[in-house]
Amino acid sequence: MSPGMLKMWISIAGMGFMFISIMMIYLSRFKIKNSVFKFITALIAYVLMIVSGIIIFFVVISGPTT
Repeated sequence: MSPGMLKMWISIAGMGFMFISIMMIYLSRFKIKNSVFKFITALIAYVLMIVSGIIIFFVVISGPTT
């Protein structure tokens, strides 16, 4: 697999993490009533958001492939 394709799949995974975290934050704020489950889903969502931000940052900073 070429480096460009690898970067593409890694960035798609980062965008997927962002989408999953947005859905989990929505669930934890508006749909889940139990406070323990609210905290767990929000914690997982924010961890995924941080990981996806780091992934996208490194993909952008690494620059184009040749």
